[in-house]
Amino acid sequence: MATIQWFPGHMAKARNEVQAKLKQVDLVLEITDARTPEASRNPMMNELVGDKPKIMVLNKQDLADPNVTAQWIRFYESQGTAAIAIDAQHARQLKQIPQLAKKLLHEKIARQQARGIRDPMIKAMCIGIPNVGKSTVLNRLISKNIAVTGNRPGVTKNQQWLKADNSFMLLDTPGILWPKFDDEQVGLKLAFTGAIADNVVNPDDVGLFGLNYFQQRHPDALRKAYHATATDIALPTPDLMVHLAKTNGFGDEYNRMAERVIFDARQGKLGRFTLEVPNEAE
Repeated sequence: MATIQWFPGHMAKARNEVQAKLKQVDLVLEITDARTPEASRNPMMNELVGDKPKIMVLNKQDLADPNVTAQWIRFYESQGTAAIAIDAQHARQLKQIPQLAKKLLHEKIARQQARGIRDPMIKAMCIGIPNVGKSTVLNRLISKNIAVTGNRPGVTKNQQWLKADNSFMLLDTPGILWPKFDDEQVGLKLAFTGAIADNVVNPDDVGLFGLNYFQQRHPDALRKAYHATATDIALPTPDLMVHLAKTNGFGDEYNRMAERVIFDARQGKLGRFTLEVPNEAE
């Protein structure tokens, strides 16, 4: 698979704007996909954020393996970073975000209250790569559809301030990818979950990656979804893809089966899954 390079001009501009706006916020909400907690983190962000208080928000937990999500929460907390898993689409656990923010900033809030500020405003910046659900998180927090959403990467193009309540204000930012993926596995994980626009990746490569993952980790899901036998699942991944194409009505159109695997995984038809666990990511 060729190295994926995708860095639209508005993302380069957004990176500089994020850096400038950081001085105006109290903490950062870094939104990631719970199915790819580390792969869906922009490595530039640690450098940009620096020592600013941060909460790791693992979104789409309803699509991820709950046991692995719990491992990731413990991992981030062991690194001294606050973390929470949410399902923004269904507004689950979202109310815990402002509560956690106030807990992290309790000393600063206490100082402001001592100066006579009755209800200090917390300003938080929301960052993350495309299609991890940033805008959905924001819309649910403010109970309005102001932040632009869409199930394709790179929908949010501009920064905007959004008021969640009288003490919590949020800054939405465009999703920022890094210039290229030097690690092929990172690119494949992001492509499989939809963080990279489908028109810049080869679906055959992505489908094979996903099929191999389910062969290794969730073979029962493949047997159930595609009426495959244990013998089928034991085939080399390319051979299995060819076999499934024939038995699922695609004939010799191997590429259509690859696209089907990608679509079914994203829609949750293959069950909940997480493509990386803490010790592997390290």
